Amino acid sequence: MTPGSGLQAGLKNRHLSMIAIGGVIGAGLFVGSSSGIATAGPGILLSYALVGTLVVLVMRMLGEMSAANPTSGSFSAHADRALGRWAGFSIGWLYWFFWVVVLAVEATAGAKILEGWVPAVPQWGWALIVMVVLTATNLVSVGSYGEFEFWFAGIKVVAIGAFVVIGLLAVFGVLPGVDADKASFGNLTSHGGFLPHGPGAILTGVLLVVFSFMGSEIATLAAGESEDPQRAVTKSTNSIIWRIGVFYLGSILVVVSLLPWDDPSIAKDGSYVAALNSLGIDHAGQIMNVIVLTSVLSCLNSGLYTASRMAFSLGERGDAPKAFARVNSRGVPMTAILASVVFGFVAVFFNYLSPDKIFLFLVNSSGAVALFVWLVICFSQLRMRKIIQREAPEKLVVRMWLYPYLTWATATLIVGVLVYMLFDTEHDGRQTVLLSLLVAAIVLVIAVVRQRLAAGRPAPAAESPADKVSVG
Repeated sequence: MTPGSGLQAGLKNRHLSMIAIGGVIGAGLFVGSSSGIATAGPGILLSYALVGTLVVLVMRMLGEMSAANPTSGSFSAHADRALGRWAGFSIGWLYWFFWVVVLAVEATAGAKILEGWVPAVPQWGWALIVMVVLTATNLVSVGSYGEFEFWFAGIKVVAIGAFVVIGLLAVFGVLPGVDADKASFGNLTSHGGFLPHGPGAILTGVLLVVFSFMGSEIATLAAGESEDPQRAVTKSTNSIIWRIGVFYLGSILVVVSLLPWDDPSIAKDGSYVAALNSLGIDHAGQIMNVIVLTSVLSCLNSGLYTASRMAFSLGERGDAPKAFARVNSRGVPMTAILASVVFGFVAVFFNYLSPDKIFLFLVNSSGAVALFVWLVICFSQLRMRKIIQREAPEKLVVRMWLYPYLTWATATLIVGVLVYMLFDTEHDGRQTVLLSLLVAAIVLVIAVVRQRLAAGRPAPAAESPADKVSVG
C-alpha cells in the first residue's frame, strides 16, 4: 500500500507479474509495425533494438527510485522530490493527458473491430460499451482491474509466444504441414540489403516505433497497491530485457524472415496477418483481430487505471483537486477514475465530431509525452540517487548501471531523438514535437505560477502525510 494513502494492497504478485509482462505489448506493436518495416526494411530491427535499449535503461532508473519509494505517483512523485513541485506537477499532468487521449484512440480502434463483427451496433455504440464496461471494472476494486489485466495480458503473451515459435519453425523448415516457400533468414538481406533505404532509415524507424513502448512503466505505478511493492518493482525491472527481446525483437524478426520486407501484403493486411497468411493458416485475419482487440482492451483497462492513479497521486500532493485523492471503502479513487473517463469520453466524441482537427490535435499534442517522461526520469534519478544514498542507502536494492555516465548518455539519446523529430516532416514528427512542446509549455507555466503563488502564502502549521513524499 502506498504510504500515507487510502489505496489498498489489492494486487497479487501474479497480477503484477502479468501487468509487467503485458505492459510492453501494446496494440501499436500489431498495428504500427508494418509502417516501420516499410520505412526501414529489415533494419527496423535496429530501430526496435535502439528504442528497446532506451526503455531498459529508463526502466532501470525508474526501478531504482520506485524500489526505494513505491508510490502510485511513480516518476511524478520522484520528480516532485528530486527536481521540485513544478516538475512533479508538469510531468504528472502531461502523463495523465497522454493516457486519457489513449483511451479515446483505443476505444475507437476496438469499436472498429467489433462493428465489423456486429454491424448492427454503430461504431460509437461499441466505443461507449467498451468504455463503460472497463470503467465499471476499475470502479469495483483494484483486484478486479488486476484480474482483467491478468487475463488480457496472458492472451497477448501466449499469442506472441506462439507466433514466434511457429514462425521460427517455419523459417527453419520444420513446421509440419506448411509450405512456407518465402520463409528464410535470407529475406533479411536479399531484397535491397539489410538497410535498403540507408542508415538514416533506422532513426526514422525509431520515430515510428518509440510510442509503441509506452506502458513499460505501469508496473511501477501499480506496485504501490501490491502485497510486496519493493519485490514487485525489482522483479519487473530485472525482467524488462527478456520481455522486450522476445516480444518485440523476436516477433519482428519472425515477420521480416517469413516474408520479404517489401511484400505488398505487409502494407495491405498488416505485418502479423501477412506473416500468418504466408503460412496458409486459415482465418489469420480474424485470429489477429481477436488478438488486437485483446490488446486494445488491455490498453484501455491499463490506461484508465494509470490515468486515475496519477490523478490520485496529484490530488494527494495538492497538485489536483483534493477530491481526486479520496477513496471509497474498497480503496478505489472513484473521483479520479470518473474524471479520467469523462475526458476520455469527450475525446471519443471529438473523434466522431472533428477527427481531422480537434482529435488530431489531441493525438499529436500528446505524442511526444513518452519521451518527455523518460527525460524527466533521467534527471530525477541523477538527483534521487544522492538523496537516497544520504537518507536511506539500504533502500538501494536496484541500482542504475554505470551511474551517472549511462544516465547522461540515455538523456542525450532522448534529446537526440526529439531533435531528429523536429526535422521529420514526412511522418509528422515535427508537428508532434511542436504541439507536444506547446502543451508542455502551458502546463509548465501553470506549474510555475502555482508554485510562486504558494510561496507567497503563509506556511501551514504542519505538513500532512498526504502532502509528503519521502524516500522512507
